[in-house]
Amino acid sequence: MEDIDEIDLTILRILQKDAKKTTKEIAQLLNLTASPIYERIRRLEKKGFIQKYVAILDKKLINRSVTTICQVSMRYHNEAFIQKFEEQIQNLEEVQECYHMAGQVDFILKINTPSLEAYHDFVKYKLSTIENIGVLNSTFVLKDIKHTSAFYI
Repeated sequence: MEDIDEIDLTILRILQKDAKKTTKEIAQLLNLTASPIYERIRRLEKKGFIQKYVAILDKKLINRSVTTICQVSMRYHNEAFIQKFEEQIQNLEEVQECYHMAGQVDFILKINTPSLEAYHDFVKYKLSTIENIGVLNSTFVLKDIKHTSAFYI
């Protein structure tokens, strides 16, 4: 993080809380003019500190209220099978997050579906068709306690 200063960090904190803040609003919060704030934001984007801007949706309002954490263990661990799994998982719209793990489990998936029945269909007709999956272990989220995409910086 040697390329950024405290003003840049403050801009990043502000944008993590509300990416819709305008350059002018951020400038007012920092007692600066809009032009240098605009340039700083563009530089942060160009250097990759800001990867993209997204809208976080309410999963209940869009009918995706069942969140499942699925642990996947592979039968074989060679590079070709792992790469194929990673490619195939990209095409499954129900999978919101996927992590390749070290330890007893090879992958952890975060999956959102409208219902338990929809999750069952997802496993039966989509996930289980991926070659080389050995074991699936599903746990269901009862309550979201903390949900953030923001980093503490």
